[in-house]
Amino acid sequence: MRRLITSCVVSLVLLSACGGPGKPPVRGVIEGDVDGWGFRRYQQVLDVEVWVKKNEARAHTASYARISSEKKGRIDSGDVVNAFVTRYKSDEGVTRALVVFVRRLAQQSGYQVIERKVSGVRLFEIAGPGEYWLFWASKGHLVKLGGPGRTSVPDALIEAYGERYPSLVKSGSLEGPLEQEEEPEIETEEYDPNNPRPEWQ
Repeated sequence: MRRLITSCVVSLVLLSACGGPGKPPVRGVIEGDVDGWGFRRYQQVLDVEVWVKKNEARAHTASYARISSEKKGRIDSGDVVNAFVTRYKSDEGVTRALVVFVRRLAQQSGYQVIERKVSGVRLFEIAGPGEYWLFWASKGHLVKLGGPGRTSVPDALIEAYGERYPSLVKSGSLEGPLEQEEEPEIETEEYDPNNPRPEWQ
């Protein structure tokens, strides 16, 4: 009985760490094996790749290695996939900032940017010199999967992250009109005749 209870507790802890089906993981990335790809490393990153004005963010990364290659004792660059999840304080401006970012990459020589749907997730596919990445925005998050030396990302990882982070990328985002940027709210105070404030302008 005690062994059964211990097993249930361990399972619940693992589910909460991974976020469980349909929920964002506690530390951003999926800290568990995903269909033949073994979770190997978690790291918090200080630098945020896609900056959003007035929206604080923190990035989390994970590495996954092909389990079959590990058993053979040889791992190449094609046997490792990296995941980056940037968590923002709010959802405001995240999707727009990603579109601006990928459009800028598309204008640079050496990068090919395509908007498409993969494993049910609408995203941006970015192929550059010796690297391959998939990007998409979700509510308050930005997801990036891929790595150097890769030409694709396993469907299982795309589906696992797509389930926890549903894409907000709209069809035609790469070429369509850019969303209007939200204007910051200006704080106003009621006029107090006993304590008037000078008008500097």
